Amino acid sequence: MWMNVNRVGLFFCLLACLGSASAETMYKYRVQLTDKKKTVYSLEHPEEFLSLRALARRAHQGLAVDSTDLPVCQVYIDRLKEQGGQYVSSSKWNNTVLMEVPDESVALRFLDNPFVRSVKKVWVSPDSIPARGTGRKELVKNQWKKQEDYYGMASEQIKMHNGDSLHLAGFKGQGMQIAVIDAGFYNVDAMKIFRKTSILGTHDFVNPDSDIYGEHNHGMKVLSCMAANMPHVMVGTAPEASYWLLRSEDNDTEQPVEEDNWAAAIEFADSVGVDIVNTSLGYYSFDDPVDNYTYRELDGHTSLMAASASYAARKGLLVVCSAGNSGMDAWKKITPPADAEDILTIGAIDNMGVNAPFSSIGNTADGRVKPDVMAMGVHSAVVGIDGGTSFANGTSFASPTFCGLVACLWEACPWLTVRQLIEIVHEASDRNAYPDNIFGYGVTDIWKAYQLGLKLKSGNDGK
Repeated sequence: MWMNVNRVGLFFCLLACLGSASAETMYKYRVQLTDKKKTVYSLEHPEEFLSLRALARRAHQGLAVDSTDLPVCQVYIDRLKEQGGQYVSSSKWNNTVLMEVPDESVALRFLDNPFVRSVKKVWVSPDSIPARGTGRKELVKNQWKKQEDYYGMASEQIKMHNGDSLHLAGFKGQGMQIAVIDAGFYNVDAMKIFRKTSILGTHDFVNPDSDIYGEHNHGMKVLSCMAANMPHVMVGTAPEASYWLLRSEDNDTEQPVEEDNWAAAIEFADSVGVDIVNTSLGYYSFDDPVDNYTYRELDGHTSLMAASASYAARKGLLVVCSAGNSGMDAWKKITPPADAEDILTIGAIDNMGVNAPFSSIGNTADGRVKPDVMAMGVHSAVVGIDGGTSFANGTSFASPTFCGLVACLWEACPWLTVRQLIEIVHEASDRNAYPDNIFGYGVTDIWKAYQLGLKLKSGNDGK
């Protein structure tokens, strides 16, 4: 995974020693199933597997519940367990099951089942993992200096999109639910700058038994771009929205299983009725090079994450994704799931509107414009690991900055569908007439997008 911190940068891990070596090697396999013929669920009763809020979101956008919404067949999972596998998670949209096994021969036995299409090894247990430090909250000092501007340190990254105008009109994300799928939310529970933040719940798809507030600090910094709410210190782009904090990234290894974790996380977000998902994660290379992606696979559906993000759009979820930080590397291109269909992929610029050289470029393999738009990802204001304000570079922070603004836009124009939201964002951007593979459609004026949204409503009302 690329993130905007070094992989060795877990501060608390500097205080901890390495854990002991694993007693035995374990494996996780992605099991692709053929069908859902033995499901106990019915499309006539979707309330049994989707929340009322999730159903209302679909209905509002004219989207029907279909077979991809049906959970994976439990009888199939039970059979895989009987054959020696331990169930980890599943993806109903992709009809896959993630199973942990003590021996690779167990996974080969899965292929004997007529309901199994294929198996793929996606994880091998590491020799050791860093121990999580104790006393993490002692690092939080909650010290800062107040500034004259209401937004504090975040002023530039909001005002360059005219976001302050939308806020002044009363739209700060209230009533919107945003899921942040990331690597951990270190000490969010101990930071005063988040004390007004509405957190609806947390879930760790890497290790359900972990303390999500004791994991990586990347998700905390991402969250801060949207959710920080301390006037004259730092106010994010959607300070009145509500948040689900979901962990899918395992910073201890770099293996394809993290895509399975992410697929499970976004389906969870869908099921509880989230409106928008921000993900500042991306994968194109792994510990085992055989798993690496190629340019031709940036088609929006080859990678499990891109396929899941594209599915999410068809369920009425808006996915906002960082483009990637590979612009100066040999890869250079956007990283999955940034190639997904009908999502907003965000590149990075500085406060003068100049593109960051590290910001990954498009287009997709099938010729779609990527990134979609740009936001501030150079010297971005974020919350630091001590609970004060700090700065960071990366598309990881451009993405949530823009995600929060779109949440406010959708609050202001609830009649819009996901596709309409994306269309007016494109239209309200400064390179709309000539998009390219570096800036996409450019820098969005979110107030102009709001005016376009109002026109769409009046046009629909006039029909």
